[in-house]
Amino acid sequence: MSASYTYLGPEGTFTEVALRRLPEAATRELVPQVSVQSALDAVRDGAAEAAFVPIENSVEGGITTTLDELVAGRPLMIYREVLLSITFALLVRPGTGLDAIRTVTAHPAAQPQVRNWLKARLPDARWESAASNADGARLVQEGRYDAAFAGEFAAARYGLEALETGIHDAENAQTRFVLVGRPARPAAPSGADKTSVVLWQRADHPGGLRDLLGEFSGRGINLMLLQSRPTGAGIGNYCFCIDAEGHIADRRMAEALTGLKRVCPEVRFLGSYPRADIGAADVRPPFAGTSDEEFMAAAEWVARCQDGRF
Repeated sequence: MSASYTYLGPEGTFTEVALRRLPEAATRELVPQVSVQSALDAVRDGAAEAAFVPIENSVEGGITTTLDELVAGRPLMIYREVLLSITFALLVRPGTGLDAIRTVTAHPAAQPQVRNWLKARLPDARWESAASNADGARLVQEGRYDAAFAGEFAAARYGLEALETGIHDAENAQTRFVLVGRPARPAAPSGADKTSVVLWQRADHPGGLRDLLGEFSGRGINLMLLQSRPTGAGIGNYCFCIDAEGHIADRRMAEALTGLKRVCPEVRFLGSYPRADIGAADVRPPFAGTSDEEFMAAAEWVARCQDGRF
């Protein structure tokens, strides 16, 4: 397998900036790809060791392209995550003013983050989606569009200038990126982890989702992301992408996943990995009755009862 990481390219994307924050990225060949799917397929086919792709932003939630690939594509596993604060610059060819901008472009995930700015400053400009923000900058360089929303750092790479900087509708906007590889044994718990899974219901019925979520809540596990995605089996058929606090090695998480596997026709484990937003010292203590020690003590009590030693 190639000692390379693929990522959503071309060069100059926020994805590349976030990827370079991983220490191991300095020892890998970084290979841009034209889409999330092609980045992940390179890993599935053994052409790359791992792929680095966006999965969630704080304005619109889950990145559906990535989620759908992890839900429906050949199985992969999340190893790491990185959070990156996002602000945009309006990149134009040198000499272009606001009054000359008729078309703008960027990745679709960028539009909700600059919508109000665009309405206030360029109300008549036509939006066209690009494969990535950096690809939008490349298209401006080629003359296909007048301006692109991208990172200010992409301007020099594509011979553009930043007409406006610090553009964002939401303060403290962040995007979450994940390093994805082929299925393997999860890293040992760090003390501040999250577990990602996809759940399918056996049948649609009142309280069905509540029953699934009860496997987590009954064990004191907090959910950090819950997003439904269509299964492709018809209107009303959905699976659920979930991020939950904790590691599969934790007794409460293992029991929750065991319970879900019993009642769901399919459960896809996407990995247990360190959280990027906090350190181990910041993790809340387990709720009463949900620590590993309490699970072990309860199991030992049941075993004693079964042996008549209660």
